[in-house]
Amino acid sequence: MIKRIGIVYQSKKTEARPVAEEIGGWLAARGVDYWISSIWDGEHADGNMDDTELLIVLGGDGSTLHGARLAISHSVPLFGINMGRVGFLSEAQPDDWPGRLGRVLLGDYWVENRLMLHAALERNGRILDTFTALNDVVIGRGQHIRVLHMELRVDGDLVTNYTADALIIATPTGSTAYSMAAGGPMLPPRLMNFVVTPVAAHLSLNRSLIFHEEAEISIKVEMDHEAILTADGQDGILLQSGDVVRVKKHANHCRFARVDSSGYFYRRLMHRLGFSGK
Repeated sequence: MIKRIGIVYQSKKTEARPVAEEIGGWLAARGVDYWISSIWDGEHADGNMDDTELLIVLGGDGSTLHGARLAISHSVPLFGINMGRVGFLSEAQPDDWPGRLGRVLLGDYWVENRLMLHAALERNGRILDTFTALNDVVIGRGQHIRVLHMELRVDGDLVTNYTADALIIATPTGSTAYSMAAGGPMLPPRLMNFVVTPVAAHLSLNRSLIFHEEAEISIKVEMDHEAILTADGQDGILLQSGDVVRVKKHANHCRFARVDSSGYFYRRLMHRLGFSGK
């Protein structure tokens, strides 16, 4: 029996806090200790993670990405309740969470491990910053409508050179996000691979490449204008010509508590995309 649960909610959605409190009362009635925090109050939430056995995320997929970065260092599984538009990552809806969460409390669930990315920005041989991502790491042009020149290496070996608007390095989770919109393949989430997808490639490779989980990817960026590095769509870091972005798998997996069958991904994906048929 799970004894302590964290609840983080998207405070930009006015309906999220009341649902968080409703869940808290429901847990208390079953003898489960809990705490509640806004998804944006990372310091408060992180301070409560000790002894937390499950993290409930109230919001859309963006909120779940925040929750993933919070939970990964504590190896705590996530349970998402969709209050957004798509909800690829969520396991319940606002109208069915009691039954699904009740199964988790009773131990009637399985844990899905998903690959996460560790990225480092290197300038003149020195690491300036590091990032963690569940979806993707993106190198893209800034305000000027000009292409970037990017050299892709894997395990130190040159693979190809891109002339493109952007380059996406995605996990299987992120393969159904920006990478898919740019024409990349959709990968099942338990696959342990990277997908590298260019955006608007010009006179260079315009197909996605898939690499194994132990691959160490580096991208050297050359440009005479603004370029930006983002991880899971968070605030961008300005790049300089000659910067190198290094990406590899994170040491830990993101863990999700699932009550649906193991084949849920394809059914849910087609439903969310409107391709599920009649």
